[in-house]
Amino acid sequence: MHSRHPVVPGVILALAAALAWSPAVRAQAPPAAPSGPAAPPPAPSPAAPPATPPGTPAPGPATTPAPAAPPTPGTGQAARPLHLTLAEATALALRQQPTIRSARQSQLAAEARVPQAAAAYYPRADVIGAATRTQTFSTTLNRSVRGNNLDLELQARQLVFDFGKTAALVDQARAGARIAADELTRVREVVVQNVRQAYFGVLQAQRLVAVADANLARSELNLRSAQGFYDVGTKPKSDVTKAEVEVANARVLMISARNNVRLAQTTLANALGLEATAPIQIDDILTYEPLALDAAQLLTEALANRPELRQAQARVDSARAQLAGARAEYLPDLSLVGVYGGAGEDQLRETWSIGAQLSWNLFQGFATQNRVREAQALVETARADADSLELQVRLEVEQAYITVVEAAERIGATQKAIESAQENLRLAQGRYDAGVGTILDLTDAQLALSNAEADHVRALTDYRVGLATLDRVVGRL
Repeated sequence: MHSRHPVVPGVILALAAALAWSPAVRAQAPPAAPSGPAAPPPAPSPAAPPATPPGTPAPGPATTPAPAAPPTPGTGQAARPLHLTLAEATALALRQQPTIRSARQSQLAAEARVPQAAAAYYPRADVIGAATRTQTFSTTLNRSVRGNNLDLELQARQLVFDFGKTAALVDQARAGARIAADELTRVREVVVQNVRQAYFGVLQAQRLVAVADANLARSELNLRSAQGFYDVGTKPKSDVTKAEVEVANARVLMISARNNVRLAQTTLANALGLEATAPIQIDDILTYEPLALDAAQLLTEALANRPELRQAQARVDSARAQLAGARAEYLPDLSLVGVYGGAGEDQLRETWSIGAQLSWNLFQGFATQNRVREAQALVETARADADSLELQVRLEVEQAYITVVEAAERIGATQKAIESAQENLRLAQGRYDAGVGTILDLTDAQLALSNAEADHVRALTDYRVGLATLDRVVGRL
């Protein structure tokens, strides 16, 4: 027992310390500033929004403002932050993301291949001109004879029938255009999912900063309490040392939490297609909104909406068209050919011709036969890929559904854990203030409360991100 104070003043000081650090007074006293010179002042701890158990009406969205964005490097002053709701962030990403622009241009290129393939249905016209100079030796005249000749022709060719070769090429090009269109849809859905995940990632990081700040404030309050009890001789020096360690640990966690906010904001800016240093503020909508989910209905919707499944079917159609075109190579091509022009040495003499041309390749060294075999294998490969993709879609829908249900259950459980941890901390604080509890019990109770608050934030985030993932796997934008 510390004994540097007289008995009577010591008793008075002990009573004063117990009154000053009692739970009622502590609830009204503002937290003191951190003792370290490098530590920023702790922010007040906002109350965690209560989670609504599954089956109850959803609470209104929280209105906690986002922390101020850092200044843009090189400007010398803070740039005006871009304030976005979730809907605005999604719309911005759909306009801004370069991956969407790339997919859109790929779609335009694929659509342009369709008329290229159909070009064989139209006549082909060519202008052919030739000028020649000849020199021959005439034995009759016993001298060289020179001559000039000029040919100029307009040739036209019209395919009449090719037994499906051109039709197969057109079908392949149309299937490619469908694949590109569905790829654009898939990219848009991925962009939307990434924005939503990054958006809720920022909100989670901001909420965890509030948890870390509250934990630091409680640790500093415990340190002052332990120091006060030690000064009046009612607690040992080890309590002060233990409280100092907890303050240092809490400060480290707070620094890490603030850094995670900056990292999350960088991820969001990237998902939006902006520079990583772009200052962004967002609305805090990290709340629980219960939804009635039907796994069978979700699966039916996914099988009807997923662009990957439509792409797989388009690849099957393309392989079938390739097979039809390969088989058509066994058959001839029939075309109409017309020529009009002139030829002569001194002057052009009119020439013209018109006729039909039948072209039939009878043997190509087994090339046609092996092209057919290749196309048949590609058809079976495309079918197998489509079946495999359908199984993958079924798995993704089931996993997303389970994740959302599990996160909803954790929200209610973590809310109960917060309430129990708060009561446990209140009791531990009372025992410590009364001199019958230890600093270890107090710090353990404080740690349990911080962990419960962090778990609740993570459960809310997992639920909202799970809903975003569920929208993605069922093919919703």
